[in-house]
Amino acid sequence: MRVLSAVGNAVLWLLAALGVASLLVWGAGKAGLLQPLVVVSGSMEPGIMTGDLLVDVRVPTEQVEVGDVVSLQSPINENLVTHRVVAVERTGEGTWGIRLKGDANDVEDGGVYEVGDHVWHPVLQLSGGGNVVAALSRPSVVVPLGVTLLALVGLALMPSDPPRRREPDETQPDPTPTRESVPTP
Repeated sequence: MRVLSAVGNAVLWLLAALGVASLLVWGAGKAGLLQPLVVVSGSMEPGIMTGDLLVDVRVPTEQVEVGDVVSLQSPINENLVTHRVVAVERTGEGTWGIRLKGDANDVEDGGVYEVGDHVWHPVLQLSGGGNVVAALSRPSVVVPLGVTLLALVGLALMPSDPPRRREPDETQPDPTPTRESVPTP
């Protein structure tokens, strides 16, 4: 039982650390500091594969150059599109026009992306990480993981040593009657 409790504690600490990291990433995303993206198409293969996880940070648009990879909001479906920059020009005060093309595509994306002072730029690529995120988001996976986590919490809360019997104190008289101490009629 001690081994199960130790394993439960170790897994619980690992999951707690993963939970804290996830919370920090979520908070940074809500604060606009970073943007995790799951790659859903092969338009940037072989450099960026379908199922990869990208972590983007905001960079000033004035630093973007032809050949950089950026993630911009599509005017068609409002999703972020991660492609290579083929042209960038200032179109006004605080506005830029950027043309993109996927590495695996034969032609540029249709139209110019109008952007402001900042764009998203991938700084981390986790191969297959997007598939893991997608799998962990399905209810058929989340529910069993939740039950397992609760079981691990229960194991971690179990006492590690069984209760010990009290040893009789030699300085105190034994309260159990013996043959010699039982009165005779």
